[in-house]
Amino acid sequence: MKLYEMAKAPNPRRVRMFLAEKGLLDKVDCIELNLSKGENLTPEFEQKNPMKKVPVLELDNGTCIGETMAICRYFEAAFPDSETLLGNTAEEQAIIEQWTRWVDFYLFLPIGNCFQHTTDYFKHRINPIKEWGETNREATLNFFDFLNKHLAEHQFVALERFTTADINAFCTVDFAKVIQLRVDDRWPNLKAWYERMKERDSSKV
Repeated sequence: MKLYEMAKAPNPRRVRMFLAEKGLLDKVDCIELNLSKGENLTPEFEQKNPMKKVPVLELDNGTCIGETMAICRYFEAAFPDSETLLGNTAEEQAIIEQWTRWVDFYLFLPIGNCFQHTTDYFKHRINPIKEWGETNREATLNFFDFLNKHLAEHQFVALERFTTADINAFCTVDFAKVIQLRVDDRWPNLKAWYERMKERDSSKV
């Protein structure tokens, strides 16, 4: 199988961490694409993912799967004997899904919007609106507050054990560096959790 990615991008990193935690990283050949050079915009890649985004998993039979969670769900189902990260029961699966979506909507999207509208990185693709970017920076800070409060009473994000919700949150918190935001002493519980996540081998893949 082939995994098309850009290693420093947060969503491909989520997939690599997921595979590393499950002991399945050796099941894929990682193929690096340079998004700044438009290697994801070629007709060949568009055939694999019409959304022209990474990551994309190409199965041995030629089937291509886009979207981070879709890829993770494939590996969870295809390798049931590996570590379970998406939940064992209906309740666990629902709680993990809830937290994954909260992080996506209330942290990842604001960081991305702030990045797009307060830096020059996308100046050739969009008309940046600085005020919108700053509004999203404030939303990011608010969700950091929310996570910090939650983690005062919990060791992990969703369940009382490591799950893909922790992977999503960790990679997204790391992504905040693009808007010059780091977890610091303003959020002691979030910072302690973040440091625990950094100690995991999967965080280094």
